[in-house]
Amino acid sequence: MSKNELYDVSAELDREFGKVGTPQREEARAKAWEEYNAQILLDARKNAHITQKELADRIGADKGYISRIETGKIVPTVATLYKIASAMGLTVELRPA
Repeated sequence: MSKNELYDVSAELDREFGKVGTPQREEARAKAWEEYNAQILLDARKNAHITQKELADRIGADKGYISRIETGKIVPTVATLYKIASAMGLTVELRPA
C-alpha cells in the first residue's frame, strides 16, 4: 500500500469476520464484547489492589474461576458480576445509552 492509499477498515473487518449481520460477524462481535468486559474486570481487580485469590475468597469461588473470567474463557452470570463488583467495593450502574 502506498502512502497515498486509504486503508479500508470496514473491508478488512468484512474479510476477517464476515459481512455485518452475518452469523460469523455477530459471533465475532459477541466474542469481542466478552473480551472487553473481561479486561474491565481484570483492570478493576488490579485497581482494587487485590489478587485473584482474594477476590475468589470474597465471592466464595476459586482462583481458577476468576482467572477464567478475566481471560474471557467464561462469562459470569449477572448475579456473579454483582458479587464481584461488590467484593471490589464497586457498584454496577444500569442507565440509558
